[in-house]
Amino acid sequence: MITVGIVGGTGYTGVELLRLLAQHPEVRLQAITSRKEAGQRVDALFTSLRGHVDLAFSTPEEAALDRCDLVFFATPNGVAMGQARALLGAGVRVVDLSADFRIRDVALWEKWYGMPHACPELVASAVYGLPETHRKAIAGARLVANPGCYPTAVQLGFLPLLEAGVIDPAVLIADAKSGVSGAGRKGEIPLLLAEASDNFKAYGVSGHRHHPEIRQELAAAAGRDVELTFVPHLVPMIRGIHATLYGQLRADTDLQALFEARYAREPFVDVLPPGSHPDTRSVRASNLCRIAVHRPPDSDMVVVLSVIDNLVKGAAGQAIHNMNLMFGLEETLGLTQVPVLP
Repeated sequence: MITVGIVGGTGYTGVELLRLLAQHPEVRLQAITSRKEAGQRVDALFTSLRGHVDLAFSTPEEAALDRCDLVFFATPNGVAMGQARALLGAGVRVVDLSADFRIRDVALWEKWYGMPHACPELVASAVYGLPETHRKAIAGARLVANPGCYPTAVQLGFLPLLEAGVIDPAVLIADAKSGVSGAGRKGEIPLLLAEASDNFKAYGVSGHRHHPEIRQELAAAAGRDVELTFVPHLVPMIRGIHATLYGQLRADTDLQALFEARYAREPFVDVLPPGSHPDTRSVRASNLCRIAVHRPPDSDMVVVLSVIDNLVKGAAGQAIHNMNLMFGLEETLGLTQVPVLP
């Protein structure tokens, strides 16, 4: 059994980790931290977990995280980097669901996240946790930087095209929409029901923190720098991301065959039949990414539709996928839930 601790167990990502790990046959939950909720039973705060999680929240000091085999950080940016060094030194493996170790250029990270990095020496050794591109490295990793939700949907849509060199890496457009849970479990005016419901808007057009992460990984796939226009939007739903991606073709190819071949052995990427239009509810509460590829008539553009559940494939599910790889388990273990409909 893998002994697991979770730092930051009260946010949406934290409770999603708990939901999935409680059903994992090779995991024993040892500690779930929250300074604010310390002493309260987890199933009192999250009644959906009654009968599944028999623990109380504890402070990080009380949690004995150094006795875990693996610790997940489901925390705001800046927390994991303050604790990772000590845990790694104690032989604990770490999966960080925040952005602390995703961007390899530390100066660029500090620019976008507005704080000095607490352990820049660990950034180079962190493995970016997108299994579809870094599977072998993840298997041997001590520290995994779990990808962001938007970056997951965008990368999986663009990867086959960039790897094959059939689109121009200088002309990439990602038009992405997310449900409100992507903003986290916090009280802010734009996230109130009366503000977000019956409404639709773009945000972060002049700069979003996921932009450098996406560019970094797409550049690795293309073998050169890329130019990306990334525009996120907030839509009035709880879960889900829909990314509509545009690329300019520079080689004529069978796009459907290209995508099917690239993802033929990927358990969590489903390439839909020609002419399909995936919707977010088709992946709700699952670790799936569903993709459809289109070429509009008389056009040299390709349009890719990529949908994920932002809390699962975009966060907690992908983190558990990484854990399975790190411990040599069947990579789909604990992650085969059927999507919830309606």
